[in-house]
Amino acid sequence: MLRHKKAAASPQATPVARQMYADALSSFVQRHPGHSRAREVYRRVQLEFANELASLDRCQDAIRVYRAVLTADPKNDEAKRGLEAAASRLAVSRQQLLSIDIGMTQKDVARILGKPIPGWTATTDRASTTIEAWYYRTTTGAIAAIYFRDGEVFAAEEQSQARVGL
Repeated sequence: MLRHKKAAASPQATPVARQMYADALSSFVQRHPGHSRAREVYRRVQLEFANELASLDRCQDAIRVYRAVLTADPKNDEAKRGLEAAASRLAVSRQQLLSIDIGMTQKDVARILGKPIPGWTATTDRASTTIEAWYYRTTTGAIAAIYFRDGEVFAAEEQSQARVGL
């Protein structure tokens, strides 16, 4: 396991090397559940992974990892904060929707609302333009839609009737 740790700790560490270390550490913790330092290090690795997933807008995946950490350590404040932040990115508030303006780019919208859940987009190519719709769950349980024409917002609805993600 130590050789995996050295490879994973290197500034040039590849994702494969980091994953091999995480897998070796997980295996060690499963074989030696009483080893408190190994559990602590493994939780740290899990939190780093969850934070990375959240930074990539893979909030559902991050939530699963944060919950796994909280199952093992219910008082872990970093996992609680991460879980709360990731969960808040899954549903958008009315205030967030009101901050979307005509002409914003997809990058601007993603910065405010996050990227939509995979499968919650629709694209229509026309002869002279491309129309794309991004759908989001709202905090009220409705579905909001943001519409882009050639990458810029041209319309938004707080309550879309579209069936998405089904």
